[in-house]
Order: sequence, then C-alpha cells, then structure tokens
Amino acid sequence: MGKTLTEIAQTLKDTDKKVQLIYAFNGVGKTRLSREFKELVAPKTEGEEEEEKPIKVLYYNAFTEDLFYWDNDLDEDTNRKLIIHPNSFTDWIFKDQGQESNVITHFQHYTNDKLTPSFNEDFNEITFSLERGDDNKIDNIKISKGEESCLIWCVFFSLIKLVVDTLNESEPANRDTNQFDELEYIFIDDPVSSLDENHLIELAVNIAELIKYSQSEVKFIITTHNPLFYNVLYNELELKKKNKKGNECCYLLNKDNDGTYKLDGKLGDSNKSFSYHLHLMQILQDAVDNNSIEKYHFMLLRNLYEKTANFLDYPQWSDLLPDDKKTYYNRIIQFTSHSTLSNEAIPEPMVHEKNTLKLLFKHLVDTNYYTEEQNGTV
Repeated sequence: MGKTLTEIAQTLKDTDKKVQLIYAFNGVGKTRLSREFKELVAPKTEGEEEEEKPIKVLYYNAFTEDLFYWDNDLDEDTNRKLIIHPNSFTDWIFKDQGQESNVITHFQHYTNDKLTPSFNEDFNEITFSLERGDDNKIDNIKISKGEESCLIWCVFFSLIKLVVDTLNESEPANRDTNQFDELEYIFIDDPVSSLDENHLIELAVNIAELIKYSQSEVKFIITTHNPLFYNVLYNELELKKKNKKGNECCYLLNKDNDGTYKLDGKLGDSNKSFSYHLHLMQILQDAVDNNSIEKYHFMLLRNLYEKTANFLDYPQWSDLLPDDKKTYYNRIIQFTSHSTLSNEAIPEPMVHEKNTLKLLFKHLVDTNYYTEEQNGTV
C-alpha cells in the first residue's frame, strides 16, 4: 500500500543513516518531498519570526532559486542584473565570510571561464560580463536558465562547505557562528542537472568528499533523476558496504496511479538495480500511447539504448539502431546533447521527430532483447 509524501518524509527522518540517496524520475515528486521534509523537521510556527528559529535543515531545490530573480531593465534594456532576495544565508556567505571569489571560481569552472559574475557592495545584486578573447567584453548580459541554476548551486555549495567546516569544530564556544548548532539535515535535490557529464561527475565527487569530511551529526539526503550522478555518489560514498539488507540507505521513489508513493530500498548502483530499463520502457510506452512525447523522452530513449547495448556487450549504443543508423543517431543526439547549459536551445519535437522516437522505441522492443529472464538485470 502506498504512502503520502509526508509519510515518506517521516520514514527518511526516522532513520539514523548519515546519508540517504534517492533516485526518482522527473515529475515523481522529489522537490515536493524536500518541502514536506523541511516542514516535518522545522514546521512554521505562527507568530514566530524566521530569524528567531533555530536552523534545523538546509535544503537546495527548485524553490531555492526563488531567492534570486531578474531585473531585466525593461525601459532601457541595458542594465540587466540578478537580484538576491534579502536573507541571512547569503549575507553570512558574502558579507561575513567573503566567499564571493569562491562562488565565482566554482561557477566559471562549471560553465565558462570568460563568464564573470560581479557583486555590488551590498551583495544583493549580480551583473554578468563575457570576455571576448581580446581587450573587449560584453557587459550586463543575461545568462541562461541553466547557468543561473549553476550559480545558485555554487552559492549553496559554498554555504554547506562553510557549515561543515564550522560544525567540525566540536566545541560550540570555539565556532565562528552558533547559528547552525542545531542543524540536523542537509537536503540536496537534483543539483545542476544541466551540466555536461564530466562536470556532473566532478560535482558528485565534490559532494561525496564534503559528506565524508563532515564530522558532525548532520545527516545528508540527496535526490536525483540522473543515473550517472546517482552511481558516482553510490560508489564514492561506498554505500555498497552500508546498504545491507534491512539496513538500506539507497532508495527508488515511485508514484502510483492513485497518487500515493513508494520508497523501495535498493541494493547496487542503477546498473545493477531498479529494474531501471522497465521504468524507462513504461514511461516511453505511456508517452507513445498518449501521444505526449517531449524533449526529455529522447534522453530516456537514448538511455535505454545505452543500457541495452552495455548489457548485450555492443561497443556502441548506435549499433542497435535500425538501418540508416547515422540519420537516427543524429536525430537522437539533437535532443540529448549536453554541450550547453541552456535548456532553451532545443525546440520541442515536431510531429516527424515524435514519429522517429516511436519507430526507434518499437524497433528496440521488437528485437526481443527484453526476455522474461532478463527483466531486472538489464
């Protein structure tokens, strides 16, 4: 029988694990789960000022981005800037700890070393400039949504690094600040999924290193829809040793048709658990049946081809494509490229492109790669 997200959040709260890793497809409810968890651990109390409350949970999710919003200078269209909503966390990071240079370094590393954020004196506005390779630069540009998400993650990552450093001092009286003395959880929901694979791996390694470096009682909960990100964390944190039967710390979050949820404990990384290909096939089949194919379905189709090719020991996933492989390969790559942080560069698929996905999905299923004996192992 399924559970509500509040009940799932309670399950996560009741465990004593230092880290819990959750995989879920987009749209299942990861972000809503992070909100439910926050309300469970630190519920709002009527009449209580936010700054008066002890900080029990820090969380990064889509709502974190609401602290940042654009002033597009609609009158002159020249002085575009990203506004930081006043909050104690960014004040502490920038005004007290002087972390703006670290944030900029992280941001340029993950995006473009020619793309430079500049903070104003009050650290409540950010403008961006782009070096052109000569002595000139373009000022006051508006960055892409993916780049904006990356910047916000870099701010949050700097925050949790400082928090971990602070709490690693076991004696509260010797800490630079005591505002995190009651912190219990850090919840990270799908950080910067628009990164290319190399930087996504590096990001996962950096998060794993931070968790291993943490010596306090703070617990970490991480959710993701990206199997590569999941696998790197799984292996870097050596969760195989900790994920014994009856002692799970890795999960698959699913949503049932009746609107309830299941949190299933899983052993192994996504290549060895989840019956991952079955979930991909069901999502793709539903999209085909309902004629609701979107851009991300091409990513799922490519993932299904890659996983099948790996299981069958083909050198390349494109070897499984039907005749005229190059044409089909280019069509899939068009919708699954990680070469840019902008999530607006590729248009929605047209009718003939949707038909291509239907054809390639049917081709993969009709080849009988997925026999009953293989279910759960591909």
